Amino acid sequence: MSYFALVAFIAIIGSLGAALYFMLRGGQDADGKTRPNHMARALAVRVGLSILLFLCILIGWKLGYLHPTGIPAGK
Repeated sequence: MSYFALVAFIAIIGSLGAALYFMLRGGQDADGKTRPNHMARALAVRVGLSILLFLCILIGWKLGYLHPTGIPAGK
């Protein structure tokens, strides 16, 4: 499960980097064609991956695959 979380974090950062790349290019393709929706698509992928990661962590916790650590409740 921790490998999945690591891969998901890398994919989220990669998608954010792709959005930055498309933003800096001004919506232009390598051929010079204008394609303004690449940045929005990359950000939508990032949001989707973040939601999927959150749901997987929540389900893993409910099923007992993940155990919270840290400061115990009530102290």
